[in-house]
Amino acid sequence: MYRRRNLVSLLTDVAWINTGTDMAVRNAGGDTSSSQVAGGMVLPFQPLSLAFNHVNYYVDMPAEMKSQGVDDNRLQLLRDVSGAFRPGILTALVGVSGAGKTTLMDVLAGRKTGGYIEGSISISGFPKNQETFARVSGYCEQNDIHSPYVTVYESLLYSAWLRLASDVNTERRKLLLMKRGGQVIYTGPLGRQSHKLVEYFEGLPRLKTVTIQLHGCLRRNEDLIKELSTPAPGAKDLYFPNQYSQPFLTQCKACFWKQHWSYWRNSQYNAIRFFMTAIFGILFGVIFWKKGNKISEQQDLINLLGAVYSAILFLGGTNASSVQTVVGVERTVFYRERAAGMYSELPYAFAQVAIETIYVCIQTIIYSILLFSMIGFEWKLAKVLYFYYFIFMCFTYFSMYGMMLVALTPNHQIAAICMSFFLSFWNLFSGFLVPRPLIPVWWRWYYWCSPVAWTIYGIFTSQVGDKDTKLTLQDGTNTTVKIFLKDNMGFDEDFLIPVLFAHLGWVLGFFLVFAYGIKFLNFQRR
Repeated sequence: MYRRRNLVSLLTDVAWINTGTDMAVRNAGGDTSSSQVAGGMVLPFQPLSLAFNHVNYYVDMPAEMKSQGVDDNRLQLLRDVSGAFRPGILTALVGVSGAGKTTLMDVLAGRKTGGYIEGSISISGFPKNQETFARVSGYCEQNDIHSPYVTVYESLLYSAWLRLASDVNTERRKLLLMKRGGQVIYTGPLGRQSHKLVEYFEGLPRLKTVTIQLHGCLRRNEDLIKELSTPAPGAKDLYFPNQYSQPFLTQCKACFWKQHWSYWRNSQYNAIRFFMTAIFGILFGVIFWKKGNKISEQQDLINLLGAVYSAILFLGGTNASSVQTVVGVERTVFYRERAAGMYSELPYAFAQVAIETIYVCIQTIIYSILLFSMIGFEWKLAKVLYFYYFIFMCFTYFSMYGMMLVALTPNHQIAAICMSFFLSFWNLFSGFLVPRPLIPVWWRWYYWCSPVAWTIYGIFTSQVGDKDTKLTLQDGTNTTVKIFLKDNMGFDEDFLIPVLFAHLGWVLGFFLVFAYGIKFLNFQRR
């Protein structure tokens, strides 16, 4: 099982494994027409060397060690480490547990997010640049970090889609193993946990892949490092006209493809989402049965306002809460894929938001049909469209709100606490518990900062704000529904169009903050 799990991990980056190390490099020009033979496999790129000299790595001294009397401000994890990885040679990095093997590989791969690094790292003699290095390297990490609902084969396709050069067409991206001379030695299905591939190789009488070399002579190692740290005559440093292998639209398409399968196979999340939608829709529909066309007294209007308030806040809050766990898991995967140089932050944010919005759209159809028909609002096309629009935008900004907090906080547990805190204020200043005209002037600004208030304003005004029917107030006087809403509750039908555009602003605002958080905040600690 251990061997098979490692094979599963390996397959996700097998397209770039080259020199027999955890990292592999290909030529900067991306020329896939030439083939270099190394390690018994045909390589469609020019191998490069990696040399590192006098590498030191420090982290801030843990508080526990300081409390035990340690005076230093830094803890040194790597001490004057030097070595080289050459094309066609597998270098075995061995040592006892805690010796710093993984730490060294993380430093060389550029995956450390904190600490202090000293020393020199060069690629074929040129100083290492992390952006270009990510383009030509693949790193099989110690732990499996993949989307839980995407298969190994789909992960391979997804990785190849984004990391291979644009001139590599679909036909040439095959789950395909070749040996010297261009002969295919295995092609076929992987099977569960890649057991078919493992059994195939176990049945081979002999499988020669790589040569293990141990560098025991310090002097020889120093000479090798010096040699590999000097560029060859006429050599050029790595250069790419673009930071990523694929253009922006292709990145968006690939990210959306993966998110589609992640959501589609997350049956638990979808089942709970649509189950709660149906339950809340039926529940509120039964409680406020036909209240929409029975408005003759002030209390009838208040009851209808309560229906709108409950309908959007209960399910909206559920959306914001449930999406956080999903986004939290995907964010961990995003950290690895971004470090590998697969795509930029915006395509990921776009894909996450787009797939969530599609499911919200379906959710809104179910909810709107149940509520609108059972509450008994007036069946006019404009009112139906207004109702659907405001419900859809409400659920969308609630989902964006939950996603945004995940992007701005270290984990979804803290995000849930922050969500509840601000949601309490949205609730208080929504215009239902305290109508806007009755809110103290010095707090009235927060009414406009509550998106829930805008949604209640939009739904309520679009459905009953145009009614000139007689309304009996609690003091026995009479007025019309339209006048009462405008004078006593602050709902003006003429303000409906700005309310409509304000919802676009909330959705766009939360999306931009989510994208900003994903781009500039990294809570991964390595």
